[in-house]
Amino acid sequence: MAKQPTGRGRRWLEKTRLILGHVAAVVIGFALMVVGLGLGVTMIMLPIGLLVGLIGVMLFVWGLVGHLGNDR
Repeated sequence: MAKQPTGRGRRWLEKTRLILGHVAAVVIGFALMVVGLGLGVTMIMLPIGLLVGLIGVMLFVWGLVGHLGNDR
């Protein structure tokens, strides 16, 4: 049975999980922006490219500033 971390170890794990989540959001958001740009080059895929690109921008921005306002 695994032992649950307490005190400083638990806070360290929570902060690491939070940081990794934001880094993943930035990387995935950037990848979606690039894919959206690639799709938007062709006129047929322009609407889908715009949607994918905007979702990527929102995810990218959330990854950068999503922690602001949390008082933990």
